[in-house]
Amino acid sequence: MQIITPNVRTHAVPPLELGEGPFWHRAEQALYFVDIRGQRLYRLNPATDAFQFWAMPSAIGSFGICKDGRAIVALRDGIYFFDFRDEKLTFIVNPEAGITTNRFNDGKVGPDGRFWVGSMDDREEKEPIAGLYRIDHDGSCTTQVTGLLVSNGLAWSQDGNTMYHSDSRHRFLHAYAYDLATGNISHKREVRTFTDAQGRPDGAAMDVEGCYWSAGPSAGVVNRIAPDGTILRRYELPLAAPTMPCFGGPDMKTLFVTSLKSSRLGPEQMGALISFEVDVAGTDVAMFGA
Repeated sequence: MQIITPNVRTHAVPPLELGEGPFWHRAEQALYFVDIRGQRLYRLNPATDAFQFWAMPSAIGSFGICKDGRAIVALRDGIYFFDFRDEKLTFIVNPEAGITTNRFNDGKVGPDGRFWVGSMDDREEKEPIAGLYRIDHDGSCTTQVTGLLVSNGLAWSQDGNTMYHSDSRHRFLHAYAYDLATGNISHKREVRTFTDAQGRPDGAAMDVEGCYWSAGPSAGVVNRIAPDGTILRRYELPLAAPTMPCFGGPDMKTLFVTSLKSSRLGPEQMGALISFEVDVAGTDVAMFGA
């Protein structure tokens, strides 16, 4: 395993409670991300660090950008469309209506334009009552995985035929065969399990060589992982608790990483957004819609 200490740039955004979900908008050359606890969706121009944000009425666990220019957002009480122009929310579905102890967590649009979103038990003492859900183009919802503690780590291979998914508290990373025509998953295999010292699996991204990049908040790292589960590289970061990487920039070789507020290193450190250059390009994340 190669250990790398990258030369990072810290972006001038407000201190984050729980920074998450960075998404690179190639057409805009802009980065979108959220502060889950801060209840904000951000848009950043990395060239200038100019940013804007939209306040949400509750915790925003994740989001995707839609082909029609709106966003699809996972709020405390369900999944909504959000219109940036008039800031109007339109309810779609709540896959966990009645489960008051959960909130929605990591979510991402798959290569077929469907939105995948997981949940987590939001209590300190967690139980396996969370799940993973697929929201189709027509707004219908299908339960895909149950018995989770903290659903996380969604990412797809460049050809779209493999989906990766993790559970941060169970510490596993699974891979599935992905059917682009139907959005169905099958043939689950365990890629690896992690120790806290290696980096508990959080948000993730994929590169064009088929490797999975996983944020490890328990160790302050981003791991580059081969399809067979081997950790090829460990990027040691000046962040107490990195939460998710995202490839961006004109050549898709800039890695953006969000983090959350943590006292892992001693004095409490607020969440931040950093970036650094890497030598392999990442894959694009799709937009929601048929």
